[in-house]
Amino acid sequence: MVLQKVIDKLFGSKNERAVKKLTPRIGGVNELEPRMQGLSDADLKALTPAFKQRVENGEPLDDLLPEAFAALREASRRVLNMRHYDVQLIGGMVLHAGQIAEMKTGEGKTLVATLAAYLNAISGKGVHVVTVNDYLARRDAEWMGQLYRWMGLSVGVVQHDLGGAERRRAYGSDITYGTNNEFGFDYLRDNMKYSTADFVQRGHHHAIVDEVDSILIDEARTPLIISGPAEAATDKYYHADALVQKLREDVDYKTNEESQTVTLTEDGIEKVEKLLGVGNIYDPRNIEMLHCVQQALRAHSLYRRDKDYVVQRGEGNAPEVVIVDEFTGRLMPGRRWSDGLHQAVEAKEKVKIQNESQTYATITFQNYFRMYDKLSGMTGTAETEETEFRQIYNLDVVVMPTNKPLQRIENPDVVYRTAPEKWKAIVEDIETEHEKGRPILVGTTSIEKSEMLAARLKRRGIAHVVLNAKNHEREADIVAQAGHAGAVTVATNMAGRGTDILLGGNPEYYAGPLLEAAGLSRLEGEGAEYLRFALRGELEAARKIAEHHEGLTEDTLQKIVQIGQRCRAEHDEVVAAGGLHVLGTERHEARRIDNQLRGRAGRQGDPGSSRFFLSLEDDLMRIFATERVSELMKRFGMDEGVPIEHPWVTKAIGNAQSKVEQNNYGIRKNLIQYDDVMNEQRKEIYSLRAEILDGEEVVSYVEEVAERVQESLALTFVPENTDHSSWALDTLGDQLRTIFGIQLPEEELGEGGAKDVHERVAAAVTARLVEKKERLGSDYWLQHCRMLSLRVLDQQWKDHLLSLDHLKEGISLRGYGQRDPKMEYKRESYDLFADMKDRMEEEICRLVFLVEPITPEEREEQERQARARAQKLQEISQPQQASGPKQPVRLQAEDRVGRNDPCPCGSGKKYKKCCAVAKA
Repeated sequence: MVLQKVIDKLFGSKNERAVKKLTPRIGGVNELEPRMQGLSDADLKALTPAFKQRVENGEPLDDLLPEAFAALREASRRVLNMRHYDVQLIGGMVLHAGQIAEMKTGEGKTLVATLAAYLNAISGKGVHVVTVNDYLARRDAEWMGQLYRWMGLSVGVVQHDLGGAERRRAYGSDITYGTNNEFGFDYLRDNMKYSTADFVQRGHHHAIVDEVDSILIDEARTPLIISGPAEAATDKYYHADALVQKLREDVDYKTNEESQTVTLTEDGIEKVEKLLGVGNIYDPRNIEMLHCVQQALRAHSLYRRDKDYVVQRGEGNAPEVVIVDEFTGRLMPGRRWSDGLHQAVEAKEKVKIQNESQTYATITFQNYFRMYDKLSGMTGTAETEETEFRQIYNLDVVVMPTNKPLQRIENPDVVYRTAPEKWKAIVEDIETEHEKGRPILVGTTSIEKSEMLAARLKRRGIAHVVLNAKNHEREADIVAQAGHAGAVTVATNMAGRGTDILLGGNPEYYAGPLLEAAGLSRLEGEGAEYLRFALRGELEAARKIAEHHEGLTEDTLQKIVQIGQRCRAEHDEVVAAGGLHVLGTERHEARRIDNQLRGRAGRQGDPGSSRFFLSLEDDLMRIFATERVSELMKRFGMDEGVPIEHPWVTKAIGNAQSKVEQNNYGIRKNLIQYDDVMNEQRKEIYSLRAEILDGEEVVSYVEEVAERVQESLALTFVPENTDHSSWALDTLGDQLRTIFGIQLPEEELGEGGAKDVHERVAAAVTARLVEKKERLGSDYWLQHCRMLSLRVLDQQWKDHLLSLDHLKEGISLRGYGQRDPKMEYKRESYDLFADMKDRMEEEICRLVFLVEPITPEEREEQERQARARAQKLQEISQPQQASGPKQPVRLQAEDRVGRNDPCPCGSGKKYKKCCAVAKA
C-alpha cells in the first residue's frame, strides 16, 4: 500500500496516466476544428460516406478518430447547439477503446456517447447504445438522433411494444438505442425462431452501455429467462403460507438477513411435521411441500411490501405482485422471482397465484454482453467495482476529469441512536434548508420510507413532491423541476437517473407543452431549434421557423421567452442560496448508490452540498456495523437526540458497505461460474440451430446424424469382434424399425460376421434416406428436415434446462460430502448434455424417417377443398326468402356439420333443431 502511494506520487496514478496518454489526441481534434468550421453543411455531411469508403478500403477506425470526432463536434454545434468539451473528447476515446468512462453527473454522458457511436457505426456493422429504461432510450434516440441523421446515419430505437418488422428495422439501423432487457430478450427470442428471415438482431459488434454499473453489476444478479407454463398453480402455497404463520421466529426458525436465508430449527421441523401430519418432512415424498414452506418463510421474513414489491391492479383490474428494483426503486412489471418465491409472496398477500413456469431459454447479462466484439460503458460511479469489471468483463475504468472544478460540499455522516431521532433531525434539516430557498433532493431506500417522510413533511406544512415506483411515469418531469428554488423532492434512491437537475428548473420541460400544442417536439427537428432560439432570446431566428407553423404564434414565443428569463433569474437565486442540497436518509448496501445520490448536486461547477443521516436501527447498520459504531458512541458518551459525527464512524460504515459489496460480488461470481457451464452448451445448441436454419446445411446434418445413430445401434447390439451368441439381433431389428422405419428380417440381418451386419445396416439406412429424399423432392426434403430437426432440438433443449434447474437446486449439498459443488455441477451437467444430444439425434431420425408429410399437391388439394367448403357455407348461410316454406339446407358429404353445431342457414339454432328436422 505504501509502495503504491510512492509510485503514484512519482509517476501519477494509473488513471492519471491513462488520461495523460489520451491528451495529445485532443490536440489533433482541436487542430481540425477551423477546417471543419469552414465546410458548408453539404460538405460536412459528405464526410460520412467518405469515411465509410476509407474503412472499406482497410483504413483502421483509430486512424479516422481525429477527423470523425472533429466532424461530429462541428455537426453537433450546428444541429444541437452543443459543442463537445475536451474532457468529453477523452470520454469518447475511452468508449472507443472498449473501456468504461466514469464521468460525474451533468458532464454530458449522452453527448459523449455520440462520438464513439458515430465512429464505430461507420463500419456498417451497427452500434447498440444500451440504457436503463424505455424513456431514456426513446429520449436519447430522438435527441441525439437529430445529429446522427444529419450526418447521414440511420437511428433506431427498440421498445417493448414493437412488432417483429419494426424491431428488424431498428436493429438494421447504424445506431440502435434500447434497454438491456430488450437486447437480451431479443437475442433469446431470435434463437427460438424457425426462420432466419424472422430474426431481428444482426450480430453483436459494439455496445455502449449507459449507467454501466447499474446494468452490468446491479442487474447482473438476475438472469434473463423466457419461460412458459409448466404446471397449474395449486393450493400448496396457500397451505404453506397458513402454516408458517403459526411458527415463531427464533424458536421455530432463524432469519439471517446478512445472507438472506431462513432456516427451520429442530423445534420448527417437529412442529411443521405435526401440522402437516407427516412423519418425516425430509422424506422425498414431502420435499415439494418442504420447499413451499421454506419459500413461504422467506416471503414473510425477508420480503417486505412497498420495499421489495408492491401490490397493484393489473390486467383485468385484478391485484398482482410487482417487483421493485432494489437499486433503482423502479417497478419491474413482467419480472417474477423464480423457484416458487413469487408464488409464496402472492400467497402471503392473498392475491391469485400465477402458474408456475418452465424455462425455455435463459442467459445472464454477463454472458450476453461478453458476446460483443467490443464493449464499453459510462457512468458516474464505477471505480468501486473496478475489480469486478476487469475480472468478469475485461473492462478497465478510466475516471474523467470534470469540465469545471467540483464545488459540492460533502458533509460527514451523522449517526443517531434510534430511527425516530434520525427522522426528526432529517425533517428539521429539510426545514432549515427550505427556508433558505435551496432546492432539496431527499434519497430514501424504499417506497414505504418515502411515504412516511412525506407524511411528516405534510404535518410540518412543507410543500414537496414524492417520486417512487408508484408514480414513475412522471419521473423525468419531477426530476427536471427538482432544481427550483425551495423545491423539496423525496425520491427512492437513484430514481430519475438520466435526467439532469438544473438549478432554477429546466425551461425546456416548461415550454414543452406549448410546442406539443403546435404539433412539434422539444427534442428534435424544428421544435428543438425554435425552443433553443426562443430561450436564448434570438427572436428573429425563432420567428423565421414559426412562419411554417400556425401554432407557433407571437403569444407562444413571448411565453417561452418569459420561461427562459424566469429560469435564468431563479438559477442565480438558487446559486446564491448554496445550490442543490442532497440529503440521504440511509446508507445503501453499495457505496456507488450513495455516490450517485450525492452526485446529483454540483453539476458543471454548480454549488451544492450533501449529507447522510443514519441511525443504529437502519438495515445496514443493524446487520453489519452496529457493534463497532455502538462502541464509538459509548466512548463519546452520547445523549439521546445527539448525533455522532466522526471520521471513524464514516470509516466503519464504509467497511460495512465494502463487506456487503464483496458478498454481492460473490453471489454474482457464483452465478456466472454456474452459467459459464451452461453457456458453453448454449453456444453449441444455438450454433447447431443456426446451422440447421442455414440453407442446405440441414440436409448434411441429418445425413450425419443418421450415420451416427445407425453406427451406435449396430455397435451396441452387434459388438465388433464378437460371435452370434452375444448379438441382440431382435432388439437391433426393433430399433431400426422404430427409428428408421426399416424392416430387416432377423435371419437376413444376421448373416455373416459383425462387420457384415454393420455394413448391411448402413446400406439399409442410406437406401431409406435416398428413397425418401427422391420421393419428396429436394426442396420439400429440405423443409421437412429443417422443421422436424428444429422441433426436436427446441424440445430437448427446454427439457435439458429443466434438468439443469433441478440439478442446481441440490448440488450445494455435495459440499457436505467434501466434494466441490461447482465441479460436480460441471461434471454432471456435461453428462446430462451428452445424454440430451444422443436422445435428440435419435428423435430427429425417428421423426425425419417416419413422419410422412403431405406433398405440395396434397396440400393444394386440401386448400382447394377448404375454399370450396367455405364458399358453400357462405352461400347457404344467406338469409332465407320471406315467401314460401323454409327449405332445409342440403350439405355435401365434405360439408357435413355436427348435430350440435350452429345451423348453416343462419337461424341461430342448433343444426339438429333446425334444418336437420326439416330434412328428416
